[in-house]
Amino acid sequence: MLLDISVLVQPGTPEWPGDVPFTCGWSARIEQGSSVNLSHCAGSPHVGTHADAPLHVRDDWPGSDRLPLEPFLGPVMVLDVTRAPAGPLALDADDPRLEGCERLLLRTDRTIAEGVFPDAWPVLSPATAILLAAAGVMLVGAGAYVLENLDLRGVAEGPYELIALPQRLGSLDAAPVRAALRQR
Repeated sequence: MLLDISVLVQPGTPEWPGDVPFTCGWSARIEQGSSVNLSHCAGSPHVGTHADAPLHVRDDWPGSDRLPLEPFLGPVMVLDVTRAPAGPLALDADDPRLEGCERLLLRTDRTIAEGVFPDAWPVLSPATAILLAAAGVMLVGAGAYVLENLDLRGVAEGPYELIALPQRLGSLDAAPVRAALRQR
């Protein structure tokens, strides 16, 4: 069974304050005599579920077209941190749930899927990010790739398989993703 953990992207999906909102429309319609329906969309690649490219945080780092696929496909641990307060989150790299963990998703239950940006949410403390990266986690924290705007409401803590391949867009700072979990 696959669990879709992507945020629905449509007009009105919240964008980061000051970013470009998502828009869409029709370029051609069969009902108006065209041979096919053609749609168009525009907006920030950060709207909805997306993978941040290293270029997002530093000018001379790689863009979205150079995101490797491996970090976004494979075993993942979902940790329930819904009771954690907003602000820096400290995790213990020796936590047995993280043993052998290469990908980590944090269920905060603070999501844009409800139509607004949360006021605040837990974030990895810099020290925790460094410890997790040193322990081999490749999808969260320093030296790792970032998958944002997931909808993990209702997803139980535990091991899953992650399928979240970023779209190959040339030299942007992020790429849209359709993210799913498969129960292991």
